[in-house]
Amino acid sequence: MSHCCGNTTFTGLDPLYLRILWLIIAINGVMFGVEIVAGIAAQSQALQADALDFLGDTISYSISLWVIGKAVSVRSNAALFKGLSLLLMAIWVTGSTIYRVFVMNAPDAMTMGGVAIAAFVANMICVLLLMRYKNGDANIRSVWLCSRNDAIGNIIVLIAASGVWYSETPWPDLVTALIMAALFLSSAWQITRQALLEKKEGEEDRISSGIQGL
Repeated sequence: MSHCCGNTTFTGLDPLYLRILWLIIAINGVMFGVEIVAGIAAQSQALQADALDFLGDTISYSISLWVIGKAVSVRSNAALFKGLSLLLMAIWVTGSTIYRVFVMNAPDAMTMGGVAIAAFVANMICVLLLMRYKNGDANIRSVWLCSRNDAIGNIIVLIAASGVWYSETPWPDLVTALIMAALFLSSAWQITRQALLEKKEGEEDRISSGIQGL
């Protein structure tokens, strides 16, 4: 789909979007620091997974900022890298969660809930800022998908905190971490698929332009 009007896919060349992206990078960087400290202190796998997501987003959005305005091949390769990073995060979260099954320590539900609320507010700010840019190219769409999934993940963490408090067991926390890993996998698939399509179309356009120039 196009941005605003016309048939041209939005690629990020908008001064307002660039300023928004800088702000979102800062928000994600701060929230990574908050959540990783809280997650370790509360022994919450879900919070640590969410903190890793904030770190991944900070790096991913920085890459998005760097590739804006560059060739289709560069932008699609950047999106492929993001898809791979999401896949690796999903694998790490799944593996570490399985490990935690054998180390059954119930996390601090109050810390989980408080941090989840703060993270949700931060991510909703990002989602609202990005709302009008959600249908851009693979690079731009990856930013939207990550922010949207983060907000969903925060709600799930908040529900998990309630479950931990009620059951006094770590199972809601561990299940939540696995759900977040599934969200990572879903986003990785969507971003990778769109990036490969754009890469193919860009290559076809390049070949077609070369033939016409003969």
